[in-house]
Amino acid sequence: MSDDITSEEIEEQIAFSNVVATFEQYESYALSANHRRRKDYYRLPKADQEYLEKLGYKKKLSAVDDAIHENALFLRKIVADPAIFAATQDVRDMEEGEEEHEDHDHHQSSGPSHSHSHGDGQPHSHSHSHSHTQSHTPGHRPEQKRKRRYRPTPHDVDKLMSTIKQFVRDWSEEGKIERDQCYKPIKEALLKHYSHVPADERSQLRVLTPGAGLARLSLDVAQLGFSCQGNEFSHYMLLPSFFMLNRTDQIHEHTIYPYVHSFSNLPDRDALLRPVRIPDILPSNIPKGVDFSLVAGDFEEIYGATTTTNKGHEPQDGEWDAILTCFFIDTAKNIVNYLRILHRILAPGGVWINMGPLLWHFENNTTNDISVELDLEEVKTLAREIGFDIKDEREISTSYTTNHQSMLSHVYKAHFWTATKRESQ
Repeated sequence: MSDDITSEEIEEQIAFSNVVATFEQYESYALSANHRRRKDYYRLPKADQEYLEKLGYKKKLSAVDDAIHENALFLRKIVADPAIFAATQDVRDMEEGEEEHEDHDHHQSSGPSHSHSHGDGQPHSHSHSHSHTQSHTPGHRPEQKRKRRYRPTPHDVDKLMSTIKQFVRDWSEEGKIERDQCYKPIKEALLKHYSHVPADERSQLRVLTPGAGLARLSLDVAQLGFSCQGNEFSHYMLLPSFFMLNRTDQIHEHTIYPYVHSFSNLPDRDALLRPVRIPDILPSNIPKGVDFSLVAGDFEEIYGATTTTNKGHEPQDGEWDAILTCFFIDTAKNIVNYLRILHRILAPGGVWINMGPLLWHFENNTTNDISVELDLEEVKTLAREIGFDIKDEREISTSYTTNHQSMLSHVYKAHFWTATKRESQ
């Protein structure tokens, strides 16, 4: 490690390294949950076991084991070369001599970014860079006593399992249901707002998609011909999105089993064990001249800068012709600042298109973070006070990473609108 690395950068590297470790250890955690079911089976009276045996219960458990193993193979591919993001081995060396723990509640912090441009017409190739270059500089390593391995928390594993279901939403034919509910209205509104711009000139327009997740909306926008930049904070999203954009060469190249982690509310075995093949498209079909990038880090830190920061973030006032927020604004700790930044960085004549609920992510948090929770009418009133004119409002019912064969489905009554920047009086 470099001698001038800061404690904040060390924490960021450790957080990233722990995410990689969670990917690597998925199989043991998922199998342990299934093993619990197997142990419970053998605790039953013999007569009860015989009934379940006739149902094929043990065979189902074995099939789930096999599906978990297939998931693990896929997840290991994603983190097979974590050096593209950070010098994680250095971080692991730094942790030597520490006690193993299960309760470390690390925070996700800004990390690397990766981008690619198809302006040269070459086959897709996605370069990447780091937000904090000095934090990933290999060098001196401290004296080593013994190595320890990060033990993922239940919260870590839950986030990873959510990521697996996110692959369905963003990168499968099955996910088209939710993409049509959420992404399609956004793309249609973007095209409508810029209907006066010829298709071959759209690349001159810059579109920002904060909270990009696994980057499908960002990619779709780029494939429409707009230059697009996604922004994402979570390494649980960044690692898979990099993999899908850079390491996938064929449609249906990978098979996952996203629904094997819960046996509840299932009508039949297929709802539990059905495979999902990804991706449904390849990311290489981007029009010539379009810039497409994915930037990692905190939205407020990167886009909220009013002067050049010590991390190299520069003011972006009026630089974005469109900002698309899908299931994003409720991630705010301070919604006032979110809307203020959106207004400041939106170009005159540009459009902010919003779609999503208000599931305030920091409500009742235990980390002493600020959390301002407004209702829908308050959010819209605040937006108008800050300087937006809202129109084209409507409610859209949608699910989010739902097993559509499940007996239970959570439906959001999400709100959609377009907004323009009010001209100065």
